[in-house]
Amino acid sequence: MNILKHNRTAWNKQVENGNKWTIPVITVDIEAARQGDWKIVLTPTKPVPKEWYPELKGANVLCLASGGGQQGPILAAVGANVTVFDNSPKQLERDRMVAERDSLNINTIQGDMADLSVFPDESFDLIIHPVSNVFAPDIRPVWKEAFRVLRHGGVLVSGFMNPAIYLFDWELADRTGELHVKYSLPYADIEHLHEEHVKKYLEENEPLEFSHTLDDQIGGQIEAGFIITGFYEDNYTKEDGDAISKYMSISIATRALKP
Repeated sequence: MNILKHNRTAWNKQVENGNKWTIPVITVDIEAARQGDWKIVLTPTKPVPKEWYPELKGANVLCLASGGGQQGPILAAVGANVTVFDNSPKQLERDRMVAERDSLNINTIQGDMADLSVFPDESFDLIIHPVSNVFAPDIRPVWKEAFRVLRHGGVLVSGFMNPAIYLFDWELADRTGELHVKYSLPYADIEHLHEEHVKKYLEENEPLEFSHTLDDQIGGQIEAGFIITGFYEDNYTKEDGDAISKYMSISIATRALKP
């Protein structure tokens, strides 16, 4: 099946349903960013450390698989030249809406995060990549393309899921709070779920997810040529009520430098 096409339709639906990662920032946040008071998150709660960014005023920034009107508009308000690249047209509409509302200059392009051929080599100073490669079957091409389009000395800031969370029976955990190891890693909805469950996902246009090993997530960045220079873990808040997050961090963020 065409995973890219299915997840494009699914994320268009997520926009319609008001998923938290499709809710744009408000004008108050944009005005604060213009005054130097700003933050962005790539994982559930922790802001990216300010020391992870290069100089942003005048920098060329690629928000990779990062539509939704959240990270891109804030960075544009700080003074960066922002391009938002995403698979979902409706997610990109969110960024264009904020740009028009708050007089920001944001370029939006629809495409596959693993294929950045629309950009020449060494086009960007910074790439912002939130937790989104969970929707890509193969992520090593993502890292290779990111390395190619970054300038030397450029920075890639990424968020991704801790692969260990895919070991568990999510439905049982949400229903009872019990953690039961059910799946092997690396996990993929289309391979590990029952056929009826996958059929339901397809019929209801739910995004299909793929876990990725740390060898692919971190080792893949190193293999592409990056030097890892920053790392932290993040978790849901207690209000999110996620059973797994009571016992372990569910996401990871890295800072990678192109030497």
